[in-house]
Amino acid sequence: MRYLPLTLDDRQVMLAAIGAADLDALYRDVPASARLKAPVDLPMHAGEMAVEREIGALAAKNRAAGQGPFFLGAGAYRHHIPAAVDHLIQRSEFLTSYTPYQPEIAQGTLQYLFEFQSQVALITGMEVANASLYDGATACAEAVLMALRVTRRKRAILSGGLHPHYRETVATALSFMAEEALLLPADASGAEDLLSRIDPETACVVVQNPTLFGHIADLSSLAQACHDKGALLIVAVSEVVSLGAVRPPGAMGADIVVAEGQSIGLPLSFGGPYLGLFATREKFLRQMPGRLCGQTLDEDGRRGFVLTLSAREQHIRREKATSNICTNCGLCALAFCIHLTLLGEAGFTHLARLNHRLAAQAAARLGALPGVRLLNSGFFNEFTLALPVPAAPLVEALAAQGVLAGVPLSRLYPDDAALANLLLVAVTETNSSEDIDRLAAAIAGGL
Repeated sequence: MRYLPLTLDDRQVMLAAIGAADLDALYRDVPASARLKAPVDLPMHAGEMAVEREIGALAAKNRAAGQGPFFLGAGAYRHHIPAAVDHLIQRSEFLTSYTPYQPEIAQGTLQYLFEFQSQVALITGMEVANASLYDGATACAEAVLMALRVTRRKRAILSGGLHPHYRETVATALSFMAEEALLLPADASGAEDLLSRIDPETACVVVQNPTLFGHIADLSSLAQACHDKGALLIVAVSEVVSLGAVRPPGAMGADIVVAEGQSIGLPLSFGGPYLGLFATREKFLRQMPGRLCGQTLDEDGRRGFVLTLSAREQHIRREKATSNICTNCGLCALAFCIHLTLLGEAGFTHLARLNHRLAAQAAARLGALPGVRLLNSGFFNEFTLALPVPAAPLVEALAAQGVLAGVPLSRLYPDDAALANLLLVAVTETNSSEDIDRLAAAIAGGL
């Protein structure tokens, strides 16, 4: 047992020390539906070369995003990443460093985290940002927990335009508490009524902009309605490049902004590691989860960087911690910081405009196909098509032709028959006009 140094007796002593009857007792909070009832159907062991051969054969069955027209989105997006990003994050001083608890030997790490925070605050239109969280979904859950603390109320309203993975993550976090998450039905139209649902028990309203279905909204009136009732407005952004073109949530009155940072500096990578962005108003600073890097002066008057407000972090006075987040995804934050620095403000805005222009070109082509209807009156780089047939089988047929046409909404909402014919299409700067032509031809042929 090369990698399992503990004997059965060792395990029994450890279980007895913590008062657990057996190993299964350690997983009692995991729903039975999420636990395997038998070992995974794989060989119990094999030699290294055999394992490499087997995994290589499995990997060869996948179709990489760059192998042809690719229009998948729904919270994870393919963007061009400059070669300098990977080159720099793989330098040993970045790749091997981790928790910057000792500022005297971690000034470089602390500085890039400070610059990262400054960038996040700038693009979201907020006053302060933390040093990153795991991903957009867990950042959203942390925002709801923060709103419950700030308002001392019990209910969170989650828009039907919020990504279902974000909704489920929030619901999971609240399932162990007395608080309630009100999950509104999926809103493909972009016309749901949130204002009438805000009452004196509402701690926060959580919306996504652009929504999962691609709709863009001016949230100013919603923010004012929340504030009039003493609630907070939380805005989630799953496509962070949109902040180069869409009015930032902070300018519309948002109290907390969370986002998935994957689009800047990070590849798709089959789902991770990704990067959670979190920004808020300065008056809520002490309730913000995660790490916060601050700028200071040393005793000689030189610029320096430190972890600040550490007393509410998980490593000091844990009972006072605002979160159990134990990492800041530092390498992903560095990749984000380098990529956004290379773009600069003008480059970021240009990238966003390029995304929108290509998406508008694609929407015009696809929306003109017989039987196809565009649901969006406005969008950034992602939009929803209503097809005359169920979307999932069509997507599978087009994938066999080498065209990854988009995400059928039935994949995210398998029990909602009303969404079965809806196809979510994302277009980025990596798509060419030829890709769009091929997609349009493939959908027309498939229909």
